[in-house]
Amino acid sequence: MLKNILIICATVALMPLPAMAADTPAKETATLSSSKVDLTPEEAAEREGRRACKAALCAAFRNNDNGQNVACSVKKSLRKEQLEKIVSKAKVSWPWGRVVCNADLKADRAALSSALASEKQVVKFVPHTVTCDIEHDGEAPSKITAEMTPEVTFEKGKATKAVMNWGKVEGPTLVKGLMWTATATDNTVNVLGNMVTTDLNDFVTAKCDEVKADWDGK
Repeated sequence: MLKNILIICATVALMPLPAMAADTPAKETATLSSSKVDLTPEEAAEREGRRACKAALCAAFRNNDNGQNVACSVKKSLRKEQLEKIVSKAKVSWPWGRVVCNADLKADRAALSSALASEKQVVKFVPHTVTCDIEHDGEAPSKITAEMTPEVTFEKGKATKAVMNWGKVEGPTLVKGLMWTATATDNTVNVLGNMVTTDLNDFVTAKCDEVKADWDGK
């Protein structure tokens, strides 16, 4: 189960979350699997808050000219249905309720701008901290905090390798112990690497194309 949380932390920290596709429609709807549901006012506000951050990342990746470094805050509420869809990639289920995650995203503009054009380049992100509240039925949410210093290798315009480099983990005693084991395992065998590179490649192509008007020429 704790690997599920790693997936959520990793995708929120790097932003190429599959559920981010819900950021782009003009109408207040989000696609969950094959059905559409109305966004709550909170989810709609979060979506608008992420749009500027998403555009800043796309501008850095897709524009070769110099510009400001990426620095923005990301908040993402993930419903149980969305979580089940995300973790199903790892052939596991999600036993809890909604998760609300926050992360401050920072990246060097020059490094991202040259990544897709280089024959081979390793982009080293600064340390990131992701904080998530995991909701349980009839209980107070569990707060999990995880630190990571991601590195992504790009070759000929595509991400080919991602390593999360997990650091300190904080949370309730039992969860912290399990989480530490899961992060240590990922640091050793990189179980999330393929998933992160796949989502990142989708982000810098299709997802950025969807909001091109927000970043083109900026």
